[in-house]
Amino acid sequence: MLEGFTLGIEEEFQIVDPQTRELRSHVSEILEEGRMLLGEQVKPEMIQSMIEVGTGICKNIEEARADITNLRGQLAGLARKNNLAIVAASTHPISHWQDQKIFDDKRYELLIEEIQMVARSLLIFGLHVHVGVRDPERGIHIMNAARYFLPHVLALTTSSPFWLGINTGLKSYRSEVFKKFPRTDIPDHFDSYSSFTRYVDLLVKTGCIDNGKKIWWDVRPHPFFPTLEFRICDVPTRVDDTIAIAALFQAIVAKLDRLIEKNLGFRLYRRMLIQENKWRAVRWGLDGKMIDFGKQKEVPVRDLIHELLEFVDEVLDDLGSRKEVEHIHTILERGTSADEQLKVYAERNDLRDVVDMLIERTVENVPQELSLGAATP
Repeated sequence: MLEGFTLGIEEEFQIVDPQTRELRSHVSEILEEGRMLLGEQVKPEMIQSMIEVGTGICKNIEEARADITNLRGQLAGLARKNNLAIVAASTHPISHWQDQKIFDDKRYELLIEEIQMVARSLLIFGLHVHVGVRDPERGIHIMNAARYFLPHVLALTTSSPFWLGINTGLKSYRSEVFKKFPRTDIPDHFDSYSSFTRYVDLLVKTGCIDNGKKIWWDVRPHPFFPTLEFRICDVPTRVDDTIAIAALFQAIVAKLDRLIEKNLGFRLYRRMLIQENKWRAVRWGLDGKMIDFGKQKEVPVRDLIHELLEFVDEVLDDLGSRKEVEHIHTILERGTSADEQLKVYAERNDLRDVVDMLIERTVENVPQELSLGAATP
């Protein structure tokens, strides 16, 4: 069993009124009891219609599954007790950012003062996956190589086709909203961990940031924990999809680590090339094509993801995550949340029906006793 590649999963949820289907700025109603049940695993975000949960440090995907399923179930139960619902999707199909209230916290006040309307309009919801890498030098080299696969995984998670009541024509509009923030998108590669720390130190010294948490790249070395934090994804609506994506990131890290251990290289591509594939994931999701830079030709996204699954296959049994990663095949066949949202809208022409579907799918395969808000032993 491969050890050391610990997992942490953070999910940001919408707080929705199941009657109007609109977002509700009611995080305080859930937060107080949520903290009694879940402690620091539940916390507010900048927008009062958002709530975030995070697992503990999980030794393997089995622990991560248990933790994130419990958190989602507890949160759904707390919402229901307050005549609310939670939704896992990266944009809300109907609600407007101007109608949302900001959570009363000095940190968010300073962020809005710094970034202004770019911060105020950030009505998006994400999934962050942490994979443990003990050696920061090794972590940088793994990050350099892992960047290539980020668009592939984004295509598997798209859940934000609608914005302010409009079909955007994109599968991940969240990505376009977030790129308005500074220091986002695909990072360039670094020669060493010291070159990365020199970059961070320069930004702090020149007043650009106060610490590394204000570097919001699609993947980053976490400034305070020995992890690589993958931040590119939309939040999947189904919990089974979230678990599969976390297992895939863990497998990518473990496979790249094994290559480094064997002194085998992985070709590094410039940021501007990987950005081309990210745009294709944002626009078309699983239904598009990406560029195979080695072959210098377009390839269907699903074919490239099958190649990615073959690439990580040798580490799955050692990680104990074969079942979870094989769920990626289900996503490829069924489509993502964005695909399902667009299908419902095409059939019914009513975004409220899309919200109803999202409410239902968010608690799919979440044990009923958890989603009633009962504390687990």
